Amino acid sequence: MTVDPYDRKNIQAALFFFAASTFITWWFIEVAPFYNGFSQKLLSCSIAGGKWALQIIFALIFLQGKKWNFIRLIGFTCFVGSLILLPFCISSFTNNSPGSEFFLGSLILSVAVMIVLYFVSVRKARVPMLWWAGWLLCLAIAITMQLKVVFNLSIF
Repeated sequence: MTVDPYDRKNIQAALFFFAASTFITWWFIEVAPFYNGFSQKLLSCSIAGGKWALQIIFALIFLQGKKWNFIRLIGFTCFVGSLILLPFCISSFTNNSPGSEFFLGSLILSVAVMIVLYFVSVRKARVPMLWWAGWLLCLAIAITMQLKVVFNLSIF
């Protein structure tokens, strides 16, 4: 099976974006003082990655010729969202210990930017807006799981 050169570039870019995002997200979780132990950190990272994995799986199944372009675009969205978390990570190495406001602000800004960029990705890839709605649903479920399962907070 041969891969179109354009698809090959999209695949390589997507792999880079998602790998870098996973590393940055793990670093963010690792330096945050709000997690109790490795298993809680792993669960948090898994929930964060799970929503992206679902989108990738659905794209591979349903998007035929548009799949690799779309996966690259959402990979970039994920990467930019992760980059927004870097100041919190870096500040953990200074004497200025990052607080809960910085942690929460980083998360909120990251999610807000990803919501906009995911919308742009859907438009650029010319896939139905249902993809954006589906991702928003995955995001809402992931946030709920983070609060309830990882941090044991009642949200309703």
